[in-house]
Order: sequence, then C-alpha cells, then structure tokens
Amino acid sequence: MSFYENRVLPHFLHLACGNTVVDRQRAAVVPHARGRVLEVGMGSGLNIPHYDPDRVELVWGLEPSEGMRRKARHNVIGAPFEVRWLDLPGEEVPLDDNSVDTVVLTYTLCTIPDWHRALEQMRRVLKPGGQLLFCEHGTAPDEAVRQWQDRVNPLWRKVAGGCHLNRAIPELIEHAGFRIQRMETGYLPKVPRFAGFNFWGAAVPL
Repeated sequence: MSFYENRVLPHFLHLACGNTVVDRQRAAVVPHARGRVLEVGMGSGLNIPHYDPDRVELVWGLEPSEGMRRKARHNVIGAPFEVRWLDLPGEEVPLDDNSVDTVVLTYTLCTIPDWHRALEQMRRVLKPGGQLLFCEHGTAPDEAVRQWQDRVNPLWRKVAGGCHLNRAIPELIEHAGFRIQRMETGYLPKVPRFAGFNFWGAAVPL
C-alpha cells in the first residue's frame, strides 16, 4: 500500500465514518447481530461498541488494510467479546461454508472492487437462517443528485480509497443471491446529498 493508503486514508475514513450521524446509523443495524459474526470491512472498529455482548459469541473482522487495523486497536482491546482479524479483502473470506450466523456490512460495499464475488462469499459462509445486516450509502433516488454523484465519483474514488458514490446497493445484494427482508432508506442529515443517501436493513440467502 502507498503512504497515503496506509497512513493518511485510515485517519480520514475514521473521521468521516465515525461522526454522530453515521454512528446513529450503525446503532440501528449492528445490535441485531447474533452468534458468530463476520464483519466485512471492519475498518477502525467503529461498530464494536454497538454489538450486544449478550447476543454475540465472537466477531471475525475482515480488514485488508494494516493502517485501519492499527487504528482499530483501541476498540478491539476494549471489546467485551473475542475479535479475530482476517487480513484479507472482501472477495476472499477464509471461513468454512455455513459457519457464520450474521454478516455485518456497514459502509463497505461501496469500496469492494469485485462486489459480486464478495457478496457470494458472504452468502457461502452464512448458516441456513443466517442474516446479512447492511447499512450502506449509494445511488440517490433524485435525478439531480444522481447526476452530481456521477460527476464527482471519479475524483471521490481516488481520495476516498475506492469508494463509489453511485452503487445501487439493493440491486447488488439481490443480484448476489439474497432476498431483502426489510430495508429503510433516506438522506442523512448534515451530510452532502451526493454522499448521504443510505440503505439499511437485513437480507437472507435465497
């Protein structure tokens, strides 16, 4: 990784993804996790305080960035459950089939290069009856906002670690073999509209 990706970007993402508004979104999704959990793109561990320790046995944190894992050290040390790092990208999940009760995906699907392969891996490791919990930003319903997303996206991807502003999150999840059980959407307050349209809910493998 470059100096920017390893040293600068983790601080930028930690601040951008850890503000009060985004943290409230995490709190609406993460507490529903149960059992043995795979968190894809654990980043700096911002979800750790939101897990219910009475419901969670352990959390595998899939995170390829050394800088992000280093940034997460404080949250991991203070976790009231076991956290096991998986030093691989989202397209490579080194877990057995049907070994996970919950997959948690927050502000990560926008960045994974091969999103389809990554979601197939998540579906593979989920047990029958398991859930994918997601909270992601993506393409907006308003044409004017979508046009801005398309204009800004090439530069945004360069400075934000490959993040796409305009991915159609529900369609991606469904195309990879999931059925969305419940979902809410909306613009986040105090966030630029081109980056602030969110989808959050739960899906199950077909």
